[in-house]
Amino acid sequence: MAVLNNNNASSFIFILMELPGLETSHCWTAIPICSIYVVSLLSNITIMYIVKPVPSLHTPRYLFLSMLSMADLGLSASTLPSMTAVFLLGQREVGAATCFTQLFFIHTFSVIESSVLLAMAFDHHVAIRELLC
Repeated sequence: MAVLNNNNASSFIFILMELPGLETSHCWTAIPICSIYVVSLLSNITIMYIVKPVPSLHTPRYLFLSMLSMADLGLSASTLPSMTAVFLLGQREVGAATCFTQLFFIHTFSVIESSVLLAMAFDHHVAIRELLC
Protein backbone atom coordinates (compact mmCIF):
# COMPACT_ATOMS: atom_id res chain seq x y z
CA MET A 1 0.00 0.00 0.00
CA ALA A 2 1.50 3.29 -1.07
CA VAL A 3 1.19 6.22 1.26
CA LEU A 4 1.16 9.62 -0.33
CA ASN A 5 3.25 11.95 1.78
CA ASN A 6 2.46 15.33 0.29
CA ASN A 7 2.45 17.47 3.42
CA ASN A 8 3.94 20.57 1.93
CA ALA A 9 3.75 23.73 4.03
CA SER A 10 3.15 25.84 0.94
CA SER A 11 -0.14 24.05 0.26
CA PHE A 12 -1.72 25.36 3.47
CA ILE A 13 -3.75 28.54 3.16
CA PHE A 14 -5.58 30.68 5.65
CA ILE A 15 -8.95 32.13 4.70
CA LEU A 16 -9.62 35.53 6.20
CA MET A 17 -13.15 36.28 7.31
CA GLU A 18 -14.86 39.58 6.66
CA LEU A 19 -15.79 41.99 9.37
CA PRO A 20 -19.43 41.36 10.27
CA GLY A 21 -21.67 44.13 8.96
CA LEU A 22 -18.87 45.88 7.04
CA GLU A 23 -18.73 43.74 3.90
CA THR A 24 -19.83 46.58 1.63
CA SER A 25 -17.63 49.30 3.08
CA HIS A 26 -14.12 47.92 2.70
CA CYS A 27 -12.94 50.94 0.72
CA TRP A 28 -14.21 53.25 3.43
CA THR A 29 -12.46 51.14 6.06
CA ALA A 30 -9.20 51.21 4.09
CA ILE A 31 -9.08 55.02 3.90
CA PRO A 32 -8.58 55.63 7.66
CA ILE A 33 -6.16 52.71 7.93
CA CYS A 34 -3.99 53.99 5.08
CA SER A 35 -4.14 57.57 6.37
CA ILE A 36 -3.04 56.44 9.85
CA TYR A 37 -0.16 54.57 8.21
CA VAL A 38 0.88 57.67 6.23
CA VAL A 39 0.76 59.87 9.35
CA SER A 40 2.78 57.29 11.29
CA LEU A 41 5.31 57.01 8.47
CA LEU A 42 5.76 60.77 8.16
CA SER A 43 6.03 61.39 11.89
CA ASN A 44 8.55 58.60 12.50
CA ILE A 45 10.70 59.66 9.55
CA THR A 46 10.54 63.26 10.80
CA ILE A 47 11.75 62.20 14.25
CA MET A 48 14.70 60.30 12.78
CA TYR A 49 15.45 63.12 10.32
CA ILE A 50 15.60 65.68 13.15
CA VAL A 51 17.60 63.59 15.64
CA LYS A 52 20.35 62.37 13.30
CA PRO A 53 22.06 65.62 12.14
CA VAL A 54 21.82 67.59 15.42
CA PRO A 55 24.68 66.60 17.77
CA SER A 56 22.98 68.10 20.82
CA LEU A 57 20.17 65.54 20.40
CA HIS A 58 22.55 62.60 20.64
CA THR A 59 21.60 61.94 24.26
CA PRO A 60 20.08 58.67 25.42
CA ARG A 61 16.55 60.11 25.52
CA TYR A 62 16.53 61.08 21.85
CA LEU A 63 18.43 58.01 20.72
CA PHE A 64 15.84 55.84 22.46
CA LEU A 65 13.12 57.90 20.79
CA SER A 66 14.64 57.33 17.36
CA MET A 67 15.02 53.60 18.09
CA LEU A 68 11.37 53.51 19.11
CA SER A 69 10.35 55.22 15.89
CA MET A 70 12.39 52.71 13.84
CA ALA A 71 10.65 49.83 15.60
CA ASP A 72 7.29 51.48 14.94
CA LEU A 73 8.15 51.84 11.25
CA GLY A 74 9.02 48.16 11.05
CA LEU A 75 5.85 47.13 12.86
CA SER A 76 3.57 49.20 10.68
CA ALA A 77 5.38 48.16 7.50
CA SER A 78 4.93 44.50 8.36
CA THR A 79 1.16 44.76 8.82
CA LEU A 80 0.08 47.19 6.10
CA PRO A 81 0.61 45.03 2.96
CA SER A 82 -1.76 42.29 4.09
CA MET A 83 -4.35 44.77 5.35
CA THR A 84 -4.23 46.58 2.03
CA ALA A 85 -4.64 43.30 0.16
CA VAL A 86 -7.66 42.39 2.25
CA PHE A 87 -9.46 45.71 2.25
CA LEU A 88 -8.68 47.11 -1.21
CA LEU A 89 -8.00 44.06 -3.38
CA GLY A 90 -10.43 41.64 -1.75
CA GLN A 91 -7.79 38.96 -1.29
CA ARG A 92 -9.14 36.52 1.29
CA GLU A 93 -6.59 33.71 1.04
CA VAL A 94 -3.14 33.99 2.60
CA GLY A 95 -0.48 31.35 2.17
CA ALA A 96 1.09 29.74 5.20
CA ALA A 97 4.59 31.03 4.45
CA THR A 98 3.28 34.58 4.08
CA CYS A 99 1.29 34.34 7.28
CA PHE A 100 4.19 32.94 9.31
CA THR A 101 6.62 35.51 7.91
CA GLN A 102 4.28 38.34 8.84
CA LEU A 103 3.74 36.78 12.26
CA PHE A 104 7.50 36.58 12.80
CA PHE A 105 8.07 40.24 11.90
CA ILE A 106 5.12 41.49 13.96
CA HIS A 107 6.36 39.67 17.06
CA THR A 108 9.99 40.64 16.44
CA PHE A 109 9.21 44.35 16.16
CA SER A 110 6.87 44.15 19.16
CA VAL A 111 9.67 42.64 21.26
CA ILE A 112 12.09 45.30 20.02
CA GLU A 113 9.62 48.05 20.90
CA SER A 114 9.04 46.60 24.37
CA SER A 115 12.80 46.27 24.92
CA VAL A 116 13.39 49.89 23.97
CA LEU A 117 10.64 50.99 26.37
CA LEU A 118 12.22 48.88 29.12
CA ALA A 119 15.64 50.40 28.44
CA MET A 120 14.07 53.88 28.56
CA ALA A 121 12.51 53.07 31.94
CA PHE A 122 15.85 51.86 33.32
CA ASP A 123 17.59 54.95 31.97
CA HIS A 124 15.08 57.26 33.64
CA HIS A 125 15.32 55.29 36.88
CA VAL A 126 19.12 55.60 36.93
CA ALA A 127 18.94 59.32 36.05
CA ILE A 128 16.51 60.02 38.90
CA ARG A 129 18.48 57.89 41.36
CA GLU A 130 21.76 59.67 40.51
CA LEU A 131 20.13 63.04 41.21
CA LEU A 132 18.90 61.88 44.61
CA CYS A 133 22.26 60.45 45.73
